[in-house]
Amino acid sequence: MTLGVLMKLLHILAAFWFISGLIARDYTFWRAAKVSTVQGIQSLLQVSEFFEQWAVIRGAFLVLVFGLLTVWLQHWQLFGFLQGAPTNWLLISFIIFAGSGAVIGPLGLIARRQQRTQALEEALAKGMITPELTAALNDKVVNNFRKVELATVVLILILMVVKPF
Repeated sequence: MTLGVLMKLLHILAAFWFISGLIARDYTFWRAAKVSTVQGIQSLLQVSEFFEQWAVIRGAFLVLVFGLLTVWLQHWQLFGFLQGAPTNWLLISFIIFAGSGAVIGPLGLIARRQQRTQALEEALAKGMITPELTAALNDKVVNNFRKVELATVVLILILMVVKPF
């Protein structure tokens, strides 16, 4: 086994970790909106946050690092046609991955997480689900960004497996 093959394996394992974290984070978050107690919501949001921190954020970083190391060690041309390569699936995958990470987190999720945390703290202090917490759990921006995030991951997986161009 060469170092390049080992990096490819680590890249794939990190991708599994990242994707499973995305699914678990989103599922627990979406389930939190269906719970009837503020303590139940808190528990599910804690689980969602755990997956966010330990699988989504760290997993995405590892996917990127191991992917770039694989490209370098396998002598692949990341920038496709810009480097004279006949294929561009790697370039498109990189643009989608980097672009979604640069847009979705900072623009759609980070500030909303702070609002959601504040709404949860207020609801816990009152001992009941508040309209603010309900609104935070049903935030269309967060839900739409997360759906787009899942769609981009599926698209990247298709590009990585099929290598259509």
